[in-house]
Amino acid sequence: MFQELTEKFDAVIRTLKGYGKLSDKNIADSMREIRRVLLEADVNYLVAKNFIADVQQRAIGQEVLKSITPGQLVVKIIHDELKKLMGDKDSRLNFSNRIPGAIMLTGLQGSGKTTFAGKLALHLRKKGRNPLLVAADIYRPAAIEQLKVVGKSINIATYSEESQDPVTICKNAVQYARQNMKDTIILDTAGRLHIDDELMHELENIKAVVNPDEILFVADGMTGQDAVNTAKAFVERLDFTGIVLTKMDGDARGGAALSIRAVTHKPIKFLSVGEKLDQLEIFYPDRMASRILGMGDVVSFVEKAQESFDAEKAARLEQKIFHQDFTLADFLEQLQQIKKMGPLQDLLAMIPGMQNRAMKGIQVDDNALIRVEAIINSMTLKERRLPNVMNASRRKRVAQGSGTSVQDVNKVLNQFEMMRKMMKMMKKGGKMKLGIPGMPSGF
Repeated sequence: MFQELTEKFDAVIRTLKGYGKLSDKNIADSMREIRRVLLEADVNYLVAKNFIADVQQRAIGQEVLKSITPGQLVVKIIHDELKKLMGDKDSRLNFSNRIPGAIMLTGLQGSGKTTFAGKLALHLRKKGRNPLLVAADIYRPAAIEQLKVVGKSINIATYSEESQDPVTICKNAVQYARQNMKDTIILDTAGRLHIDDELMHELENIKAVVNPDEILFVADGMTGQDAVNTAKAFVERLDFTGIVLTKMDGDARGGAALSIRAVTHKPIKFLSVGEKLDQLEIFYPDRMASRILGMGDVVSFVEKAQESFDAEKAARLEQKIFHQDFTLADFLEQLQQIKKMGPLQDLLAMIPGMQNRAMKGIQVDDNALIRVEAIINSMTLKERRLPNVMNASRRKRVAQGSGTSVQDVNKVLNQFEMMRKMMKMMKKGGKMKLGIPGMPSGF
């Protein structure tokens, strides 16, 4: 996410930090380079212009020119202005006291509304709510069936009708939710290939009838300026309450995320960062500013770990380590919990300094975890408990059973042995460096 933008910002920041003393010319040159970076990222021209003006106004102050570390202070100013550009604070969903609460999804066709509806329903259920998906798109072929499939995959009910009036469907869905103890409805409305009065009039009628707590504009994060222009048209007619950026796991240049909030003055509430229904992130402006500037996002990393790791299993593992009873089965369990946290490349990007310099040019192979899992699953219980019995013939059998090579099996066993030695050092209070299977040496 924002990898290209981060790399280009990193080059500018390294130049700034390299100055022993900043002058008006140094600052002007850096601002010109940042303007180029923003425009190449498809940031709205006026947004980029105002951003540069704000940074430059603060950067030419005496506190920067007289600072001991002027370059670092300018970086802080850039971070603060990026944060302000994307919203001073995170914006959560707001629900009234009415039951059911309603969230209306709008946007163009192909922006990812239906998939996001499922992701949002899953997110709300984790927060303790009981959501209902409402199929209000009667125009796109198989749209209703797609929403039903999404709902079924996460065990969340979907409401649909044969009616050809989306307004009636949404109105009836409210009554259905009340009768069936659903406290939240998510309205998956129809998209269009372009803005038209008929679409907007239909959405205005749904808004008037349902009176939703939130109206979210779902924008394709890869469309750049088009997403911004469409958002302007929607906010003028619907006055939506928040923005969702989808497909942020692709090669999005970042222009939409940096522009859309500034142009519409509406907060970004969610980022869709993958195809799986659990790959949804709450948008935190300060954390995103840190990611873009290559400073990592340790808070989000810890939150992902807390969601993925089981406290009871962690306690059992601690006891196993203490008694030096750590086996390949435990090793496999740890890998499976790491997989739950998401793609390794995304996790490493949250660690300060990893995304730009240390990770540049390195492609992290998520399939490496799958290969390790296959190798361990191909072992007998005795082999997992006592890896020392793994002679040449056993290693060959495991390689054949897992569809890997003997070299791959050897590598896994060596990594496991390194981890066991490292855990002995932990018990003795020694220093250690932890590696992740499948990662380049040195991590």
